[in-house]
Amino acid sequence: MAAGVSSDVLQAFAALVRPEIEDDRIDLLRAALTFARIESPRLDIERYVHRVEELARRVDASIHDTDDPGECVAALNRVLFQEEEFRGNTVDYYDPRNSFVNELLDRRLGIPITLSLLYMEVGRRAGFPLFGVGMPGHFMVKHYDVNGRSILIDAFEHGAIVTEEDCRRKVNSIYAGQITLQPDFLLTVTRRQMLTRMLNNLRTIYMSQRDFRRAVQVVDLVLAIYPRSPEDVKQRAALRYNLGDNGGALADFDEYVKMAPDASDAEEIRQTALALRRQIALMN
Repeated sequence: MAAGVSSDVLQAFAALVRPEIEDDRIDLLRAALTFARIESPRLDIERYVHRVEELARRVDASIHDTDDPGECVAALNRVLFQEEEFRGNTVDYYDPRNSFVNELLDRRLGIPITLSLLYMEVGRRAGFPLFGVGMPGHFMVKHYDVNGRSILIDAFEHGAIVTEEDCRRKVNSIYAGQITLQPDFLLTVTRRQMLTRMLNNLRTIYMSQRDFRRAVQVVDLVLAIYPRSPEDVKQRAALRYNLGDNGGALADFDEYVKMAPDASDAEEIRQTALALRRQIALMN
Protein backbone atom coordinates (compact mmCIF):
# COMPACT_ATOMS: atom_id res chain seq x y z
CA MET A 1 0.00 0.00 0.00
CA ALA A 2 1.33 3.44 -0.93
CA ALA A 3 2.24 5.82 1.86
CA GLY A 4 2.83 9.54 1.71
CA VAL A 5 1.33 12.97 1.98
CA SER A 6 -1.93 13.51 0.10
CA SER A 7 -1.39 14.70 -3.45
CA ASP A 8 -3.29 17.98 -2.99
CA VAL A 9 -1.24 18.97 0.08
CA LEU A 10 1.99 18.02 -1.66
CA GLN A 11 1.05 19.91 -4.83
CA ALA A 12 -0.01 23.00 -2.88
CA PHE A 13 3.22 23.00 -0.86
CA ALA A 14 5.42 22.30 -3.90
CA ALA A 15 3.80 25.22 -5.73
CA LEU A 16 4.83 27.56 -2.89
CA VAL A 17 8.49 26.44 -2.82
CA ARG A 18 9.10 25.63 -6.50
CA PRO A 19 12.66 26.38 -7.71
CA GLU A 20 11.72 29.30 -9.96
CA ILE A 21 10.47 31.31 -6.97
CA GLU A 22 13.24 33.49 -5.54
CA ASP A 23 13.80 32.52 -1.94
CA ASP A 24 12.92 35.91 -0.46
CA ARG A 25 9.60 35.80 -2.31
CA ILE A 26 8.50 32.49 -0.81
CA ASP A 27 5.30 32.92 1.20
CA LEU A 28 6.66 31.54 4.45
CA LEU A 29 3.39 31.78 6.36
CA ARG A 30 1.23 30.04 3.76
CA ALA A 31 3.88 27.37 3.19
CA ALA A 32 4.01 26.57 6.93
CA LEU A 33 0.21 26.51 7.13
CA THR A 34 0.05 24.27 4.08
CA PHE A 35 2.25 21.57 5.60
CA ALA A 36 0.12 21.77 8.75
CA ARG A 37 -2.55 20.05 6.67
CA ILE A 38 -0.77 16.73 7.28
CA GLU A 39 -2.37 16.94 10.74
CA SER A 40 -5.38 19.12 9.88
CA PRO A 41 -6.45 18.23 6.31
CA ARG A 42 -9.35 20.74 6.26
CA LEU A 43 -7.34 23.63 7.65
CA ASP A 44 -8.65 27.04 6.55
CA ILE A 45 -5.31 28.63 5.66
CA GLU A 46 -6.67 32.06 4.79
CA ARG A 47 -8.41 32.36 8.17
CA TYR A 48 -5.05 32.03 9.91
CA VAL A 49 -3.34 34.38 7.45
CA HIS A 50 -6.04 36.93 8.31
CA ARG A 51 -5.30 36.49 12.02
CA VAL A 52 -1.60 37.23 11.43
CA GLU A 53 -2.54 40.28 9.37
CA GLU A 54 -4.75 41.52 12.21
CA LEU A 55 -1.86 41.17 14.65
CA ALA A 56 0.34 43.11 12.25
CA ARG A 57 -2.23 45.92 11.99
CA ARG A 58 -2.21 46.26 15.76
CA VAL A 59 1.58 46.37 15.84
CA ASP A 60 1.75 48.83 12.94
CA ALA A 61 -0.73 51.16 14.64
CA SER A 62 1.66 51.69 17.55
CA ILE A 63 4.85 52.20 15.51
CA HIS A 64 5.67 55.80 14.58
CA ASP A 65 9.15 55.22 13.14
CA THR A 66 9.89 51.87 11.46
CA ASP A 67 13.59 52.89 11.34
CA ASP A 68 13.70 52.71 15.14
CA PRO A 69 14.35 49.03 16.00
CA GLY A 70 13.71 49.56 19.71
CA GLU A 71 10.27 51.00 19.05
CA CYS A 72 9.40 48.20 16.61
CA VAL A 73 10.55 45.44 18.95
CA ALA A 74 8.62 47.02 21.83
CA ALA A 75 5.44 47.16 19.72
CA LEU A 76 5.81 43.53 18.57
CA ASN A 77 6.51 42.34 22.10
CA ARG A 78 3.59 44.25 23.55
CA VAL A 79 1.05 42.79 21.10
CA LEU A 80 2.41 39.25 20.87
CA PHE A 81 3.65 38.55 24.37
CA GLN A 82 1.81 40.93 26.68
CA GLU A 83 -1.60 41.30 25.05
CA GLU A 84 -1.88 37.94 23.23
CA GLU A 85 0.33 36.00 25.68
CA PHE A 86 2.20 33.88 23.15
CA ARG A 87 4.86 31.85 24.93
CA GLY A 88 7.26 28.96 24.57
CA ASN A 89 6.00 25.52 25.49
CA THR A 90 8.51 24.55 28.17
CA VAL A 91 6.23 21.84 29.60
CA ASP A 92 5.86 19.67 26.48
CA TYR A 93 8.53 20.92 24.09
CA TYR A 94 8.30 17.89 21.76
CA ASP A 95 4.54 17.98 21.27
CA PRO A 96 4.18 18.00 17.45
CA ARG A 97 1.51 20.72 17.76
CA ASN A 98 4.30 23.14 18.67
CA SER A 99 5.56 22.87 15.07
CA PHE A 100 2.31 23.96 13.41
CA VAL A 101 1.56 27.66 13.03
CA ASN A 102 -2.22 27.19 13.24
CA GLU A 103 -1.77 25.41 16.59
CA LEU A 104 0.54 28.20 17.74
CA LEU A 105 -2.14 30.77 16.91
CA ASP A 106 -4.87 28.73 18.63
CA ARG A 107 -2.97 27.62 21.73
CA ARG A 108 -0.50 30.53 22.08
CA LEU A 109 2.19 27.87 22.59
CA GLY A 110 5.19 27.13 20.39
CA ILE A 111 8.87 26.38 20.07
CA PRO A 112 11.59 28.85 19.04
CA ILE A 113 11.19 28.36 15.29
CA THR A 114 7.39 28.71 15.15
CA LEU A 115 7.45 31.71 17.47
CA SER A 116 10.21 33.17 15.29
CA LEU A 117 8.15 32.62 12.15
CA LEU A 118 5.19 34.41 13.71
CA TYR A 119 7.43 37.24 14.88
CA MET A 120 8.95 37.56 11.40
CA GLU A 121 5.63 37.50 9.57
CA VAL A 122 3.93 39.99 11.87
CA GLY A 123 7.00 42.23 11.82
CA ARG A 124 7.30 42.14 8.03
CA ARG A 125 3.66 43.12 7.59
CA ALA A 126 4.20 46.02 10.00
CA GLY A 127 7.18 47.29 7.98
CA PHE A 128 9.90 45.81 10.21
CA PRO A 129 11.90 43.24 8.19
CA LEU A 130 13.33 40.26 10.06
CA PHE A 131 15.38 37.22 9.06
CA GLY A 132 15.67 33.77 10.57
CA VAL A 133 18.85 32.76 12.39
CA GLY A 134 19.39 29.02 12.51
CA MET A 135 21.53 28.66 15.62
CA PRO A 136 21.79 24.96 16.54
CA GLY A 137 19.15 23.99 19.08
CA HIS A 138 17.53 27.40 19.29
CA PHE A 139 16.11 29.45 16.40
CA MET A 140 16.09 33.25 16.59
CA VAL A 141 15.53 36.27 14.35
CA LYS A 142 17.73 39.15 13.23
CA HIS A 143 17.02 42.70 12.10
CA TYR A 144 19.39 45.01 10.21
CA ASP A 145 18.96 48.72 10.89
CA VAL A 146 19.38 51.50 8.28
CA ASN A 147 23.13 51.56 9.01
CA GLY A 148 23.52 47.81 8.51
CA ARG A 149 23.95 47.04 12.21
CA SER A 150 22.20 43.88 13.35
CA ILE A 151 20.24 42.97 16.44
CA LEU A 152 19.34 39.46 17.52
CA ILE A 153 15.90 38.79 18.99
CA ASP A 154 14.78 35.66 20.85
CA ALA A 155 11.05 35.15 20.28
CA PHE A 156 11.05 32.17 22.66
CA GLU A 157 12.14 34.56 25.42
CA HIS A 158 9.31 37.06 24.79
CA GLY A 159 11.24 39.03 22.18
CA ALA A 160 14.34 39.71 24.27
CA ILE A 161 17.24 41.36 22.44
CA VAL A 162 20.24 39.08 22.97
CA THR A 163 23.99 39.40 22.63
CA GLU A 164 26.56 37.02 21.23
CA GLU A 165 27.52 36.16 24.80
CA ASP A 166 23.89 35.25 25.55
CA CYS A 167 23.99 32.94 22.53
CA ARG A 168 27.21 31.36 23.72
CA ARG A 169 25.64 30.58 27.08
CA LYS A 170 22.52 29.22 25.37
CA VAL A 171 24.53 26.84 23.16
CA ASN A 172 26.60 25.70 26.15
CA SER A 173 23.40 25.03 28.09
CA ILE A 174 21.68 23.12 25.28
CA TYR A 175 24.67 20.95 24.41
CA ALA A 176 26.23 20.68 27.90
CA GLY A 177 29.45 22.27 26.68
CA GLN A 178 29.95 19.75 23.87
CA ILE A 179 29.46 22.43 21.18
CA THR A 180 30.90 25.94 21.27
CA LEU A 181 29.38 28.92 19.50
CA GLN A 182 30.75 29.46 15.98
CA PRO A 183 30.32 32.70 13.98
CA ASP A 184 28.30 30.92 11.29
CA PHE A 185 25.75 29.81 13.91
CA LEU A 186 24.44 33.39 13.91
CA LEU A 187 24.15 33.81 10.14
CA THR A 188 20.71 34.26 8.62
CA VAL A 189 19.10 31.33 6.84
CA THR A 190 16.94 31.19 3.72
CA ARG A 191 13.20 30.64 3.84
CA ARG A 192 13.66 27.21 2.28
CA GLN A 193 16.15 26.34 5.01
CA MET A 194 13.73 27.54 7.66
CA LEU A 195 10.87 25.44 6.30
CA THR A 196 13.19 22.43 6.06
CA ARG A 197 14.25 22.86 9.67
CA MET A 198 10.61 22.99 10.77
CA LEU A 199 9.90 19.82 8.82
CA ASN A 200 13.00 18.09 10.16
CA ASN A 201 11.87 18.89 13.71
CA LEU A 202 8.56 17.21 12.92
CA ARG A 203 10.28 14.24 11.33
CA THR A 204 12.38 13.72 14.46
CA ILE A 205 9.28 13.82 16.65
CA TYR A 206 7.31 11.39 14.47
CA MET A 207 10.27 9.01 14.23
CA SER A 208 10.64 9.03 18.02
CA GLN A 209 6.93 8.15 18.25
CA ARG A 210 7.37 5.49 15.54
CA ASP A 211 4.68 7.27 13.55
CA PHE A 212 6.19 6.25 10.22
CA ARG A 213 3.08 7.22 8.26
CA ARG A 214 3.42 10.87 9.21
CA ALA A 215 7.22 10.73 9.01
CA VAL A 216 7.06 9.72 5.35
CA GLN A 217 4.63 12.59 4.70
CA VAL A 218 7.19 14.98 6.14
CA VAL A 219 9.95 13.54 3.95
CA ASP A 220 7.72 14.00 0.90
CA LEU A 221 7.50 17.70 1.78
CA VAL A 222 11.25 18.06 2.37
CA LEU A 223 11.84 16.52 -1.05
CA ALA A 224 9.47 19.08 -2.55
CA ILE A 225 12.00 21.70 -1.38
CA TYR A 226 15.17 19.72 -2.16
CA PRO A 227 14.26 16.98 -4.67
CA ARG A 228 17.91 16.03 -5.21
CA SER A 229 18.63 15.10 -1.59
CA PRO A 230 19.94 11.49 -1.59
CA GLU A 231 19.73 11.05 2.18
CA ASP A 232 16.06 12.02 2.22
CA VAL A 233 15.29 9.68 -0.67
CA LYS A 234 17.03 6.86 1.21
CA GLN A 235 15.13 7.57 4.41
CA ARG A 236 11.84 7.65 2.57
CA ALA A 237 12.69 4.24 1.10
CA ALA A 238 13.20 2.80 4.58
CA LEU A 239 10.00 4.41 5.85
CA ARG A 240 8.00 3.13 2.89
CA TYR A 241 9.35 -0.36 3.46
CA ASN A 242 8.31 -0.23 7.12
CA LEU A 243 4.83 0.81 6.01
CA GLY A 244 4.54 -2.09 3.58
CA ASP A 245 4.89 0.08 0.47
CA ASN A 246 7.42 -2.22 -1.21
CA GLY A 247 7.00 -0.69 -4.66
CA GLY A 248 7.62 2.82 -3.36
CA ALA A 249 10.58 1.63 -1.29
CA LEU A 250 12.15 -0.07 -4.30
CA ALA A 251 11.72 3.03 -6.47
CA ASP A 252 13.44 5.14 -3.81
CA PHE A 253 16.29 2.67 -3.27
CA ASP A 254 16.90 2.64 -7.04
CA GLU A 255 16.76 6.44 -7.16
CA TYR A 256 19.23 6.74 -4.28
CA VAL A 257 21.80 4.58 -6.07
CA LYS A 258 21.39 6.70 -9.22
CA MET A 259 21.82 9.92 -7.25
CA ALA A 260 24.77 8.72 -5.15
CA PRO A 261 26.45 5.85 -7.04
CA ASP A 262 29.71 6.31 -5.15
CA ALA A 263 28.20 6.56 -1.66
CA SER A 264 29.78 4.31 0.96
CA ASP A 265 26.55 2.34 1.29
CA ALA A 266 25.63 2.29 -2.42
CA GLU A 267 26.49 -1.39 -2.88
CA GLU A 268 24.57 -2.36 0.25
CA ILE A 269 21.53 -0.44 -1.06
CA ARG A 270 21.86 -2.16 -4.45
CA GLN A 271 21.70 -5.53 -2.72
CA THR A 272 18.74 -4.42 -0.62
CA ALA A 273 16.94 -3.30 -3.78
CA LEU A 274 17.71 -6.63 -5.48
CA ALA A 275 16.31 -8.58 -2.53
CA LEU A 276 13.23 -6.38 -2.48
CA ARG A 277 12.74 -6.83 -6.22
CA ARG A 278 12.80 -10.63 -5.75
CA GLN A 279 10.38 -10.36 -2.85
CA ILE A 280 7.92 -8.34 -4.97
CA ALA A 281 8.25 -10.85 -7.84
CA LEU A 282 7.36 -13.75 -5.52
CA MET A 283 4.26 -11.92 -4.33
CA ASN A 284 2.93 -11.35 -7.88
